[in-house]
Amino acid sequence: MGLPKRLDQKLARIHAGQATRQDFIIADAKDADMAFGITAPGPGQCRPERHREAEACWKSLADYRAQIRAVIAQDIVDIVLLSASNVEQLAIQEGLFRGSAITPAARANDTSDIWVVRGGKYPTLPSRAFRTATIEHMKYGRLQADCTQPFPGADLGLYSITFTNNIDWDYRALEDFAAFRLEAEAKRFRYFLEIFNPNVDPGIPAGQVPGFLNDHIVRTLAGVTSAGRPVFLKIPYNGPGPLEELVAYDPRLVVGILGGSSGTTLDAFQLIHDAQRYGARVALFGRKINLSEHPLAFIEFLRRITDGELEPVEAVKAYHGVLEKLGIKPQRPLQRDLQLTPTSTHYRR
Repeated sequence: MGLPKRLDQKLARIHAGQATRQDFIIADAKDADMAFGITAPGPGQCRPERHREAEACWKSLADYRAQIRAVIAQDIVDIVLLSASNVEQLAIQEGLFRGSAITPAARANDTSDIWVVRGGKYPTLPSRAFRTATIEHMKYGRLQADCTQPFPGADLGLYSITFTNNIDWDYRALEDFAAFRLEAEAKRFRYFLEIFNPNVDPGIPAGQVPGFLNDHIVRTLAGVTSAGRPVFLKIPYNGPGPLEELVAYDPRLVVGILGGSSGTTLDAFQLIHDAQRYGARVALFGRKINLSEHPLAFIEFLRRITDGELEPVEAVKAYHGVLEKLGIKPQRPLQRDLQLTPTSTHYRR
């Protein structure tokens, strides 16, 4: 059976109107191998014996899995999002989530706009729907006809849509989403819904993008009954006004924000602080955690911010104090790390 999952407990309190700051949900998105390929685990040390033709050296899959194991052992985040192959290895074969209060989740689809391979141009083209993983493989690691049996893998997945304002591609995306929803309902598979800002020029002013996104979210889900609705949303933080608008429209929607690119430490800490302030209940950070100097300390300070223990600037200073104590050289001097990147939270995917 395993331990009760914090995600389920927090969602229950949120829906009952009993949530506190401590019920903010944090997810570590370790599914980047389905987007970036070899570069997903981040930069690594080059082996002296390696014949180096690439522009950089990268950590290995073994390194990536070691990072994931450490996050699970730390037991601070509520969700760890993985590729289906890593769900099979870590959840099914190693059983790491059975004695953990953390919920494993799998990336259920991998649309073309996240194919961020070296030399590729796919993210600059209108997003096309695509699914590598099957629900059976995410839940069981193999095909299984009887989905009433206990599952050792993930019963939660991330489904992603990127609306482009192109009728052909958006129509196809919604057709595929409808098929996924019906299959997920039949196979007792939960999902959370990620909706990106357009990855290509949508033909509207930038200031209309947040409204475009919010209207699509509400319109897309208006025809979906409770049996097929997402557990929560994952969207870009387009500023306080658009977030408040969406949260106020339908309190049943548990809204979460995505982290985006790494940026400064203050970018990350201010983002999670502001998102919580304006109504978000969830934050899913991938590169911001993975590319930090000390991911476990970084996660700890994210939690301390959402719990109300520290303000973002205080947290950056304290984080640098931890790095100094551990003898880890920061990527940026403290004063630079205390600066916000001008576009870090503005219409960013």
